[in-house]
Amino acid sequence: MTYDYDLFVIGAGSGGLAASKRAASYGAKVAIAEHDLVGGTCVIRGCIPKKLMVYSSHFPALFHDAAGYGWKVGEAELDWEYFITAIDKEVRRLSQLHISFLEKAGVQLIPSRATLLDPHTVEVETFHETSVQRSKVTADKILIAVGGRPIKPDLPGMEYGITSNEMFHLKEKPKHIAVIGAGYIGTEFACIMRGLGCEVTQIIRKDLILKGFDEDIRTNIQEGMTQHGIKIIQNTVVTAVEKVSEGLQINLSGEHTEPVIADVFLVATGRAPNVDGLGLENAGVELVDSSIEGPGYSTMNAIAVNEYSQTSQANIFAVGDVTDRMNLTPVAIGEGRAFADSEFGENRRIFSHENVATAVFSTPEAATVGLTEDQARQKLGDDGVKIYRTRFRPLFHSLTGAEERTMMKLVVDANTDKVLGAHMVGENAAEIIQGVAIAVKMGATKKDFDATVGIHPTAAEEFVTMR
Repeated sequence: MTYDYDLFVIGAGSGGLAASKRAASYGAKVAIAEHDLVGGTCVIRGCIPKKLMVYSSHFPALFHDAAGYGWKVGEAELDWEYFITAIDKEVRRLSQLHISFLEKAGVQLIPSRATLLDPHTVEVETFHETSVQRSKVTADKILIAVGGRPIKPDLPGMEYGITSNEMFHLKEKPKHIAVIGAGYIGTEFACIMRGLGCEVTQIIRKDLILKGFDEDIRTNIQEGMTQHGIKIIQNTVVTAVEKVSEGLQINLSGEHTEPVIADVFLVATGRAPNVDGLGLENAGVELVDSSIEGPGYSTMNAIAVNEYSQTSQANIFAVGDVTDRMNLTPVAIGEGRAFADSEFGENRRIFSHENVATAVFSTPEAATVGLTEDQARQKLGDDGVKIYRTRFRPLFHSLTGAEERTMMKLVVDANTDKVLGAHMVGENAAEIIQGVAIAVKMGATKKDFDATVGIHPTAAEEFVTMR
């Protein structure tokens, strides 16, 4: 049978862009459909604009620290409108850049919603001022890469809350922002807004933030956040939100019951795969449960895939957050390229989800690769694990007077000496762990770390001097 395309990709985010360009490089005829700005969550309303906000949030501390080095810095003031506009301008520039990359790769961009009609047919919609034009296209293979979206619990007054999507479009800087959620999104925005001068209250269901991360990362970040003036309300849930004369009243239940009054309320309690409206049932694509624990959440689903990102329908594949495997931009890119190599490049391979490094751009910053201490002990037992840990005051702060601390940790197999995990909290953690991740991925031992000469004076050298 003859098809319009060898590959049709639904979603021009990180995974879809990577897969479409790689498939086209092998000579495949490829089209990609996107109804939003090209670039996906990471470029448009995620990693990139968030990191720009992180950079901005660090300047007040730097102005303060400069005094310890003899610099006299006058009163600083943030022009919020200029700041937000500059971020939006950069996001749109990057979106256009990705469009140009598609053009150079020979991938046809279809600015439209796409819905599956059957395993090989997709309906695309083009919206005009007064009408919607629908047409059908066929493809030998279809890749779904539509990502995920932030969600809110079904609780009274949640319409007053905003999600991470809206954080980049606030018309003015909040005086007080309340954040619900203990994950990396809520934690990062809590730190960003505090750095930008806002009063910040973060409400978490348990006693620690960042479930799933190493315990030392969780405790050291939370301690640093509290030290920087963020109020963290532990073991407490939000029951309702009301609009009152002073702003938004967040009603609470649990260890803390006194309501919180804020002018902005950020809901950062989870994300859901974008499976609705894709027509998956028309193509026989099966789903798997992807529900979030907690009050106010209903059942959610992700696309079920095998190790080759293949769905229950042999010619339909899915990568990235819509599969809810490991929701990170570089992972979606890796999955997309592995799919293209396997299906169009005669290089059948699996993308490995082991030893994937990641970071939390909080203040203090954290990064990690490999097993946590708890995971290692569950796998090998207490006697099978050795822990190397250091905590120190960075040299930079020897003149600033700030009570900042850096934590570094290695999790080692006691029997083989292999480094199973590396964790860090402190300035430049992400940059340092990126390099360490290469060693961990290659199976380096603690002896290999010990045999490596450190660069002095740096924080990074501590990873090769721990005893």
